[in-house]
Amino acid sequence: MAKGLAERLYMGEANLNIVGRRKMWFAIAGALIVLAIGSFFVRGFHLGIEFSGGTQFSLPVSVGTAEAAQDAVKQAVETAGVADEANVGAAQKVGDGPDATFNVRTGELAQTDANKVKEALAKDLGVPAEKISDDRVSEAWGGQVTQQALLGLGIFLVLVLGYLVVRFEWRMAVAAVSSLLLDLVLTAGVYSMIGFEVTPSTVIGFLTILGFSLYDVVVVFDKVQENTRGITAGSSRTYGEAANLAVNQTLMRSINTGLVALLPVGGLLFIGAGLLGAGTLKDLGLVLFVGMGLGVASSIVFATPMLAALKDQEPRIKSHNARVLARRSSARSGDVARGERGRTGTAAAEEEPALAGTTPGSTPRPGARPTGKRATNRGGGAGNRPSGGQKRR
Repeated sequence: MAKGLAERLYMGEANLNIVGRRKMWFAIAGALIVLAIGSFFVRGFHLGIEFSGGTQFSLPVSVGTAEAAQDAVKQAVETAGVADEANVGAAQKVGDGPDATFNVRTGELAQTDANKVKEALAKDLGVPAEKISDDRVSEAWGGQVTQQALLGLGIFLVLVLGYLVVRFEWRMAVAAVSSLLLDLVLTAGVYSMIGFEVTPSTVIGFLTILGFSLYDVVVVFDKVQENTRGITAGSSRTYGEAANLAVNQTLMRSINTGLVALLPVGGLLFIGAGLLGAGTLKDLGLVLFVGMGLGVASSIVFATPMLAALKDQEPRIKSHNARVLARRSSARSGDVARGERGRTGTAAAEEEPALAGTTPGSTPRPGARPTGKRATNRGGGAGNRPSGGQKRR
């Protein structure tokens, strides 16, 4: 009974040609990178107040909707005459219930100017001034956060390279780090295209997905190393075929690990931020959800194909692959020759006269016997005659 795809995936017998289609995967990855980088320049990033600086006003949820809160701040800024109302950003709801607030960001204001805006808001909205708060954040603070995040990323990549070189080899290290960088660029591209606000939570999420992506790549590479150990001593598989077998054997594990990790993150993003309105969770939830999903995909269709491409340039592996392919070519040639000889023998047998004394296509004469099967009359018996034969007189 034929096995279904799910069963073959679990058994590692799906035999999906992933590494063999590496040019297609590289082309897709290249197109996505170009799209992401293009979004960086065209759309840019929606930086939070922690990175761009400014003043943020928190209004009670009793003012109505987010649009009403934004309009109120714009009107107050215009009334106070302290800044351009065009610099007022969209309102974000934080929290739930009666204690929820609407946060609205403006350009950076001096404390005296912020007090003027608060007074105008309290007058326009009819709420006590004590229920309206303001926070001023300098742009320099966001620059420090970015600098520390980049420093941490650099240290992480150096440590990862060192570990993978010691644990595996430098080609595996290069392939793994390339996969990590691909995850980062594509995740940042999604952030840019969607327009989510970049906050310190986003930076934390970026650093978190590095560890998850590395874990999945190491699992696949460990199986690749097991399958390719001593591969040059034989001539049954090329390096790419052995690596592809490893991907198939770990494919279901990668998918299961990714699903288990994405379920709680999806709950954080879609339920916490979407349904419950916890706006502070969506920045962290989105970067984790997108980054983890891309990490699973890149470990399957990018990291291992990249490793196979690098290994195929190694002289020892290149000569091994050529030997395997040459042996297969010669085996196929032998099979074709044997098939030709078999067909020639069959044709000769078919052309041989079925009965003695006949020629192909002629009618057998009465009493003719099959060649090599002459009847004998032993013990005075009548003997065996072909059907329809006549008795000699």
